[in-house]
Amino acid sequence: MFKRITDDLEGLLERLPPKIAQPLKGEDRNELLEVVMDLGRPPEARYPGREVVLSDREVTAEDIEYIVSRIGVFSGDNRAGIERTLHRISAIRNREGQIVGLTCRVGRAVFGTIGIIEDLIRSGESILLLGRPGVGKTTMLREVARVLADDLKKRVVIVDTSNEIAGDGDIPHPAIGRARRMQVPTPRLQHAVMIEAVENHMPEVIVIDEIGTELEAQAAGTIAERGVQLVATAHGNTLENLIMNPTLSDLIGGVQTVTLGDEEAKRRGTRKSILERKVPPTFDIVVEIQDWYHVAIHSDVAAVVDAMLRGRSIHPEIRWLDETAEVRREQMAPPKKPRVGRGLAGTLTKIYPFGINRSRLEQAVKGMGLPTNVVADLEEASLVMTSKSYYRRKPQPIRDAEAAGIPIYVLKSNKISQMQRSLANIFDMESTTDPFKSAIEEAEQAIAQVMEGKDSVELSPQNSYLRMLQHQLAERYSLSSQSTGREPRRRVRIFKVGEA
Repeated sequence: MFKRITDDLEGLLERLPPKIAQPLKGEDRNELLEVVMDLGRPPEARYPGREVVLSDREVTAEDIEYIVSRIGVFSGDNRAGIERTLHRISAIRNREGQIVGLTCRVGRAVFGTIGIIEDLIRSGESILLLGRPGVGKTTMLREVARVLADDLKKRVVIVDTSNEIAGDGDIPHPAIGRARRMQVPTPRLQHAVMIEAVENHMPEVIVIDEIGTELEAQAAGTIAERGVQLVATAHGNTLENLIMNPTLSDLIGGVQTVTLGDEEAKRRGTRKSILERKVPPTFDIVVEIQDWYHVAIHSDVAAVVDAMLRGRSIHPEIRWLDETAEVRREQMAPPKKPRVGRGLAGTLTKIYPFGINRSRLEQAVKGMGLPTNVVADLEEASLVMTSKSYYRRKPQPIRDAEAAGIPIYVLKSNKISQMQRSLANIFDMESTTDPFKSAIEEAEQAIAQVMEGKDSVELSPQNSYLRMLQHQLAERYSLSSQSTGREPRRRVRIFKVGEA
């Protein structure tokens, strides 16, 4: 689907000891990701989804020296390269500073990687790329620089901390086109070079790989205030990760605690202390790279962050490349729920309670004014409501409901409040309870129960941001906490220290 320009693989193989390089010259060389050499262990080659031992002979100090003597100088982050290539060699050192391990990663320049987001790149807005290691962030960033410099004729400066974007040596790799490259003497000076770039070279666009410190986040904000387009990557897989990262949250506007007056808190229906975004985001758009062919796009970062801080769900745009390399798009939406008074089959909603108090459920239904019936026969039901303990045991009625495709709603407890919350979700009713307030109050109640002697308390499922706040609250009271379960049912359990 993508057209590979070059991987200069021979340049890397020539620098490996011959006995290690020879097995790498087979048909699958185009899939090679990296070669790992650790002192006293057999060398390994890593391919997508698999690893291959290259020799029965253990790696020796002479093998490591063979490579080190044939590559560039290691920088402050223990990375080196091969001149005019995109390969990266990273070192592991012992306490005396001697190299005892090497990771030789294959660098490839690829055309076509930004087709999926090219319209965003051309918009002139600042874009932050997120994604797990090895997903292609740097490869995409490299082509972003080339397209902006060559196709759009913009003045582009790359701040290249580890020479990963434009390769080792003083002459940049041709994959960046006409973009200019500023090298960084040591990683701790990246923020200073970022400011130097905008002050000395009048760029229209600055491209940065891996913003990872508070100083770098502040420098990015300064650059954005001067009207320069920023395209960068940062540590973190998702926008939620970034909000939870106090070091980098300023990239998307930062988070602060605001104390409201009594009247304002009452008007909003929230606690007096709430979380809000501090400032306009440095980046207008966040792109979460899921793999080479799929991305999730948050095109209005300010609005998304505001929604997340209020506990509301976010629904990014999903894009992917099909078999013909055409870009496909789909706006994620919340799952559809039955309309008030109607079940999934379009009939009057009939709830079959199993393992929960029927009279309490009827009381909750009546109190909320819902036109629904509580039935005694599973065959009449359009949905089942049960407790967590019954659902876990999977008795026959639960198995029958699952086999018949009848939706099952699981309550954490047999309380009316839990039933009301579940009914509000089923019937898509506008919640009168602030999610942030509910999550904090529930955590406070659980903390009180544990401090009074209860072994542990498990909270309701929450999104990752609200879970983080619950963890912090438990820590404030010198209690332990951990997240359990899988999304979207992942939740926090609070317990005393040492009683996991």
